[in-house]
Amino acid sequence: MYQDFQKHLSQQIADIKSAGLYKDERLICSPQGADILVKGQHVLNFCANNYLGLANHPALINAAKKALDERGYGMSSVRFICGTQDRHKELEAAIAKFFGTEDTILYAACFDANGGVFEPLLTEEDAIISDSLNHASIIDGVRLCKAKRFRYANADMEDLEKQLIAAKDCRFRLIATDGVFSMDGNVCPLDKIYELANKYNAMVMVDESHSAGVVGKTGRGVTEQYNLRGKIEILTGTLGKAFGGAVGGFTTGKKEIIDILRQRSRPYLFSNSLPPMVVAAGIEMFAMMDRTNELQDKLHANTKYFVDKMVAAGFDCKPTQSAICAVMLYDAKLSQVMAARLQEEGIYVTGFYYPVVPQGQARIRVQLSAAHETEHLDKCIAAFTKIGKELGVLK
Repeated sequence: MYQDFQKHLSQQIADIKSAGLYKDERLICSPQGADILVKGQHVLNFCANNYLGLANHPALINAAKKALDERGYGMSSVRFICGTQDRHKELEAAIAKFFGTEDTILYAACFDANGGVFEPLLTEEDAIISDSLNHASIIDGVRLCKAKRFRYANADMEDLEKQLIAAKDCRFRLIATDGVFSMDGNVCPLDKIYELANKYNAMVMVDESHSAGVVGKTGRGVTEQYNLRGKIEILTGTLGKAFGGAVGGFTTGKKEIIDILRQRSRPYLFSNSLPPMVVAAGIEMFAMMDRTNELQDKLHANTKYFVDKMVAAGFDCKPTQSAICAVMLYDAKLSQVMAARLQEEGIYVTGFYYPVVPQGQARIRVQLSAAHETEHLDKCIAAFTKIGKELGVLK
């Protein structure tokens, strides 16, 4: 049987390559940071989710090393059997304090948090109204739930209201949205979503993966930006982006919701608990953020500087309220060629194209970090300008 299936897969792979959509993985031979080593070449990294530059921060490394000595390497168990240390509860409390919520539950990743949040809470009597550009993990989580599904155009409040009206006969209604839409960099209009939720007696779930640590004056996410701390029923997020860049996800929100998830959320009940070293680094990270806002301030300044300079150079950049700058190229092969040429110039970026973004919407997504210095930004802008002219992106 596999011979026939092998031919089928080989043809699919060949088709992907001929369409210019094949994804290669480049090997990094150094710690994650602003300057990384790729195949013996030092390059400046502008495509990591390392928004606060914490992936190789000494304080987090030391906290992880200490935890290895004091609490061991792994837990070898799920939380409700023998996989809960006191430090897991300490990290959950720190996350709840950071977001102004009532309680928190940890997962192996935010993909698991989103995959495990809907099914335990909602049934076929209920409705989920989801933004059309929500992350794949939200989409998959919704598919696992029996609730009725409604979808509204990205950040389109008129369409959201139409879907809420269409769902009016359902028992409970939950609006689900990304906080920051990772391919475009736009922030969801949470203030308007909250108004509509109140008008139509609905709840709200926000994925803060690309917004936590980034959006808001002190990086506490979209609920801080819109002065809605503690008012949103469900927030999900990750420790794997701004918060250190390792692994680990979470759901934080209303106490009763978190309690039910501990009882019924399958990714939580059937996955090993987070390793002590990851938990300890997370605790240290939240303590750092309580002490100073220096990293958020630098990130915001870096983002404004870079976007302003790129637009002035003539690039088509989507408006951003986050640390993501989408440089629009529209052609999939062009995005790959430009990314490869930029790496030759010492700039490490990735071209994004279908199916990660819609057909004809290919781009290079530049992600800024507090680890970047002004000279890094200037080198990146100069390389983009040089290659942009060579490839006809800039006239």
